[in-house]
Amino acid sequence: MAPRTYWKGYLKLSLVTCPVTLMPAITEGDKVRFHTLNAQTGNRVVSQYVDSVTERPVRDDDEVKGYERGENDYVMLEDAEIEAVGLESTRTIDIDMFVPDHSIGWVWYDRPHFLLPGDEVGQEAFAVIRDAMAASGTVGISRLVMYRRERAVMLKPRGKGMVLWTLRYGDEVRDEGDYFDDISQSKPEARPLTLVRKLIGEKTTHWGPSMVNDPVQERLLDIIAAKKKGKKRAAKSKPQAHEPEGNVIDIMTALKKSLQAEGKRSSR
Repeated sequence: MAPRTYWKGYLKLSLVTCPVTLMPAITEGDKVRFHTLNAQTGNRVVSQYVDSVTERPVRDDDEVKGYERGENDYVMLEDAEIEAVGLESTRTIDIDMFVPDHSIGWVWYDRPHFLLPGDEVGQEAFAVIRDAMAASGTVGISRLVMYRRERAVMLKPRGKGMVLWTLRYGDEVRDEGDYFDDISQSKPEARPLTLVRKLIGEKTTHWGPSMVNDPVQERLLDIIAAKKKGKKRAAKSKPQAHEPEGNVIDIMTALKKSLQAEGKRSSR
């Protein structure tokens, strides 16, 4: 079954415009999710907002967004006021600049979406923009209202479509210098560097989605399946985290042993 359309609008580059459709590129629909139950009755527990002073439940119609300007002092905004901040980027992805591909560090990437033509008529304009970016090695930068905020987005060609990445806000990304500046700049010796490169070669393989599977979820599904059949599975004790030994032994000895171990695995 085809995924439901998430957003419809227009892609614009100068005077070239075409209808487009946006779909989330990731899903969390298959995650194991739990409800909180009352262990005595088996009934679901319902959460509700409660006034912090009167301790009385608050009706949905009485809920309002508040911006804190001081202690226990808020500026209240109605949903209609928030939604009334009309911006052209609500329905139009207007590409106003391009930057070299790979020039945006991964730390700025937030959430991926698939961008595709909205109809057959717009496919040619969409393809021209996509292929021109691919040929020039650039990605497009635009702005789009998503998740109730205007966000900077990056458009990157991918196959027959594009991937639209929302980008993190400037104040969200910390300065790496605050963390890395104290690391020593001394260069490692050539011999251990050569052995590590060899070890990397031994461990290099092709990427596959199985590398990022979720073993915890798989075990939870096994437990749930057993309980559905009325079987009881003995709860295993929590595995003890193995603390690696400190850098006590000589690094060359450790690297040689690592390469020997990898050689034995590959010969099996």
